[in-house]
Amino acid sequence: MTDGLVLAVCAASDDVLLDGVGPSGIDKRPADGRVHVGELGLVTDHVCNTKHHGGVDQAVYAYDDAEARRWADELGRDLPYGWFGENLRVTGLPVTDAIVGEQWQIGDDGLILETTIPRTPCRRFALWSAEPKWVKRFAERGDTGSYLRVHHIGSVGAGDRITVIHRPDHGVRVRDLMHGTQREALEALLATRTLAPKVEREARKQLARS
Repeated sequence: MTDGLVLAVCAASDDVLLDGVGPSGIDKRPADGRVHVGELGLVTDHVCNTKHHGGVDQAVYAYDDAEARRWADELGRDLPYGWFGENLRVTGLPVTDAIVGEQWQIGDDGLILETTIPRTPCRRFALWSAEPKWVKRFAERGDTGSYLRVHHIGSVGAGDRITVIHRPDHGVRVRDLMHGTQREALEALLATRTLAPKVEREARKQLARS
């Protein structure tokens, strides 16, 4: 199936203090060498708000370099690896338009990740960006990137090849869990066995809206 490439593996070693909200782990920086990925994500990463940005269903956050470059052009500024708070900056395959539940084999150390839900922009992200109306703009664009859960632990490094080894046929993209899709597709997704709990939550929200 589709091949992509890991451009950078990013983690936060220190908190950044954001006015009005306190410490945040959004300041991710590229790591040297390989990083082990356990059930809860990169072992070197620090997450402050585990309710919204961590846990099993949001263990790793990936962002597409093509989408990052579109934002950089629009904002007229450099958006380095890690600026979106991502753990993986990738190229060569859709991230926001990945099918929910598809599995990525990364590198050759056994790591397999599974796409779950989109990133919902929050006040911390807005303060970090220092861009006007950032939450609204980011949400309306819909290039959210994707959270992933760890299907099989392993390690990851810049330059690792990403191979999609499984793609469900329900057709619901990560983007659709924010912007909606047809009821039939959502119902097919909800019929999936071993569905990630947060995927089920977001799919049911979209089904109610539709």
